[in-house]
Amino acid sequence: MQQFSNQEVAELKSRIDEIHELLAGRGSELSATPTYRNGAGDASPQSVLLNQLSLSIQMRRIRRNHFASAELAGPIWDMMLDLMLAESHGRALSASDLATGAGVPLSSGLRMITTLERLGLAQRSIDERDRRRTIVRLTDSGSERMASYFEKIGVAWQNNRTLAA
Repeated sequence: MQQFSNQEVAELKSRIDEIHELLAGRGSELSATPTYRNGAGDASPQSVLLNQLSLSIQMRRIRRNHFASAELAGPIWDMMLDLMLAESHGRALSASDLATGAGVPLSSGLRMITTLERLGLAQRSIDERDRRRTIVRLTDSGSERMASYFEKIGVAWQNNRTLAA
C-alpha cells in the first residue's frame, strides 16, 4: 500500500474539508470537484485519489440526503442494491437470499428487512410456489427512490469525469 507524506495527508484533509464546506453550503445540490493536475497537464495519482474520495463522499451524502435516513448503510444498503438488481432482471429474492447476500445471519437480515418495510422501501409476501419462503421486493416508492438516487449519482460521476478530462 502506498504511503503518503505528511504534506500529502494534510492536502487530502484540506481538500476533504473544502468538499465538506461545499456540500454543506449547497445542501442537497451536487458539487463538482476539480481535478488537480501537474504542470504537464496530467492527472497525478494524488488527484485521482482525491477525485475518488470526493465522489465517495458525495455518494454517501447524496444517499443520506436522498433517503433521509442514516439507517441505509452497510448490509441494509447491500440489500437495497440486491433488490434493485433483482427487480431490474425480473427476479424475486427471498429473505434468506437477502441475508446471505448482505453477509448477515438470517435473524439479523429479518430485522433489516423490517427496517426497510418501516421506511416504506420494501415489502414481504409469501412465495405462491413455496409457501415456506418469504419473498421481498422493493415497493413502488422504493423503486422510484432508488432510480432517482442513481440518476443523482450519475450526475455526480459525470461531473467528476468531465473535470478529470
